[in-house]
Amino acid sequence: MKYALILGTSNKLRNGRNNVYFSKRIDACWRLYRERKIRYVLVSGDNSVKSYNEPEMIRTALIRKGIPASHIVLDYAGFDTYDSMVRAKEVFGLNSFIVVSQHFHNSRAVFIARRKGMDVYAYNAGDASKVAGFKMRIREYFARVKAYLDVLLNVSPKFLGKKEPIP
Repeated sequence: MKYALILGTSNKLRNGRNNVYFSKRIDACWRLYRERKIRYVLVSGDNSVKSYNEPEMIRTALIRKGIPASHIVLDYAGFDTYDSMVRAKEVFGLNSFIVVSQHFHNSRAVFIARRKGMDVYAYNAGDASKVAGFKMRIREYFARVKAYLDVLLNVSPKFLGKKEPIP
């Protein structure tokens, strides 16, 4: 595959500590790039307010790891997983790619993508400890219900935008 889509998250938790999910996604994406499994990375995340920019946080970390800026494309309107997956196809022209996130998140992303006619595979980044992940598992339950409803109702992303095909 030529492309990876890394799903957004913050580099810090609300308590100011480093977010393990963030660093594990960066490491996983770097491994794919280093092993030449991918050539370009689409970074999708939330940038709904000026002071919060997941795509830029991730881009900066990927560049620090060694991925050239010219191989990174940013999607500033990936407000949730559904929007990220639909925009990957409709805005960036991707039909086949590897989605990079944790297993629980990738399951939902692949479900959405396949229902939208995309040929998507998951690359699971490392997970957090079971204690740290408990809150996330509760959140994931409700996120899966929302994803199912979004697909069933064929919801439009919050912001679709104009086409910006990736090379």
